[in-house]
Amino acid sequence: MAAGPRDIPRSLLPSPRTRAAIAKRLAAATGAMTTAAIAEMERRHAWFNALDAEHRSWITLVAQGGIDGFVQWFTSPDATSPQSSVFGRAPRELARRVSLQQTVELVRTTIDVVENQFTTLLPRADRPVLQVAIWQYSREVAFAAAEVYARAAELRGAWDSRLEALVVDAVIRGETDETVLSRASTLGWRASTATMVVVGNAPDLEGNHRATTVIEDLRRRLAKHGVDMLGAVQGDRLVILLGGPRLVERPDPLEVVGLIVDQFGPGAVVAGPIVGHLVEATTSTRAALSGHRAAPGWPGAPRPVSSHDLLPERALAGDGHARRALVDELYEPLLAAGGGLLETVITFFDEGASVETASKHLFVHANTVRYRLRRVHEISGYSPTEARDAYALRMAITLGRLHHRSAGES
Repeated sequence: MAAGPRDIPRSLLPSPRTRAAIAKRLAAATGAMTTAAIAEMERRHAWFNALDAEHRSWITLVAQGGIDGFVQWFTSPDATSPQSSVFGRAPRELARRVSLQQTVELVRTTIDVVENQFTTLLPRADRPVLQVAIWQYSREVAFAAAEVYARAAELRGAWDSRLEALVVDAVIRGETDETVLSRASTLGWRASTATMVVVGNAPDLEGNHRATTVIEDLRRRLAKHGVDMLGAVQGDRLVILLGGPRLVERPDPLEVVGLIVDQFGPGAVVAGPIVGHLVEATTSTRAALSGHRAAPGWPGAPRPVSSHDLLPERALAGDGHARRALVDELYEPLLAAGGGLLETVITFFDEGASVETASKHLFVHANTVRYRLRRVHEISGYSPTEARDAYALRMAITLGRLHHRSAGES
């Protein structure tokens, strides 16, 4: 409950009749006090003079409301709070144009002027009680100003969160147009050289406020490393957009994801490929979402894991892009390289991954098989002697055979 004149020390508190008389004299002087306060604002604060006429008129209304509110507050212990009497007259946009620090400066200036006006406009007998009253009232005004700006900040934060969720949703749906880019820029997105999408399970949340806190914690952590971020919690998943040159400066982009992986819930955290710009993020989004859906097929996957490393699981889960990638990136290069590479790796797998048995079947020396297997690794990036790589190569070969058979039939 706000303090009122009843809190003035008893020795200074006048009778209701005397207080009413003082209030009457105060009311007669409010116009002069407001004029003097605005003049002092112009003298003290250069930023006030730089405001346009509309904003200056709003501040004049606030100052007038503050002085009128003091008269009402002093007259009646049950008078309206300073928040409604002072800031109720100002439109919400004023909190966006005038900062909290500037508002405090204006309140201090107004209080100083009112105190000075007591000595020139009111009888000497009125001054002691008015001096104590204005101190108490200024405290209430300060608390009211803090509450107004706190609510404004909360509303802006809620609006920014909704806007950020809309941007992330548009990227996921492949609708990244100029409007989305403009909204992303408003939210602080500056990246224009590299973008990557990361998908994982959302952590345990306690309402929308908790979701907002998670996103802000991620943003602060990544900002320290020069990485732009947009994010949203969508149901049970957390989708993060990362951007900036730092993604391509590191040898492994997953190092950046590793900085925030602990903020996700249990389960796989999948990073899509890096693309050149936010408008191209659909490619990264599609791969990351596909990888996240298919990740249960590889329980031992590292955390985080790239969507490319999940190509076999994605292909089995029905991702046509993953199937084409396996054929184009593994099968086709080995087929084009010739030199018996494709035949050698197929025989190596068919003979139980035994170099000696494969060499006998191919009628070549064992060292020739080893050489060809190394060439397979050099060309495809996958080593036939590593279990995980062998799994991807086997699938790529099967898909490649099916693809070529289908092409031959057509």
